[in-house]
Amino acid sequence: MSDDVMKDRILIVEDDKETRLLLKDYLNKNGYDALAAGDGTEMWSILNEQSVDLIVLDLMLPGDDGLTLCRTLRAKNSYDSIPIIMLTARGGETDRIIGLEMGADDYLPKPYNPRELLARIKSVLRRTRLQPREDLENGDPKAYQFSGWHLSIVAQQLTAPDGVLVPLTRGEFDLLLIFLSHPDQVMNRDALMGLYRNREATPFDRGIDVQIGRLRKRLREDPKNPRILRTVWGQGYILNGPVEHEQ
Repeated sequence: MSDDVMKDRILIVEDDKETRLLLKDYLNKNGYDALAAGDGTEMWSILNEQSVDLIVLDLMLPGDDGLTLCRTLRAKNSYDSIPIIMLTARGGETDRIIGLEMGADDYLPKPYNPRELLARIKSVLRRTRLQPREDLENGDPKAYQFSGWHLSIVAQQLTAPDGVLVPLTRGEFDLLLIFLSHPDQVMNRDALMGLYRNREATPFDRGIDVQIGRLRKRLREDPKNPRILRTVWGQGYILNGPVEHEQ
């Protein structure tokens, strides 16, 4: 890649110095502009000085841990749309689910192969750019109307029937877009995983279920009787009702 081509900037937040430097070097060699921070303080210092395209965030950090930092990032308008991949050494399903609930776009348990992390970075960046502007100009929908809701693809904004803007994380936006592109179609977890994360679901992977729950909250659904995003028992999920396109 030539020096005049804009590179995606990846911020690595990892307290182990050797791991941090090795990963930074690996990503730089694979075409990214990698930055590194050893804790939350260094992370905020970097973010205050320059923009980044994705954050690789370790769960176990001195001071504020990865979950706290993830939650704070999602609460700040300046940083809430930055994709986050969470790294966890614990390996427990609970930690992964909590990470997704806090707004992480993906997770990777330690130990991991750097090539797998590289693949995850590419996948998440692709998902955050599902609708490039040149595609929109070629006739793809610029917005969707459904059940009184309005999703702008250009602005990546969800507007409630009462006109209130409802914030979405990257993961929530991408998942809603998948359902709007497949209205009245039952989507099982494997299909959703393939479209949403470009990887197969495992019997213990509840990432999609967690994101569905979060998306239902954004859509103000009754958790006991969801009207828009329904569960089809034994089959998957379906977006109920008519969907209109805006070109």
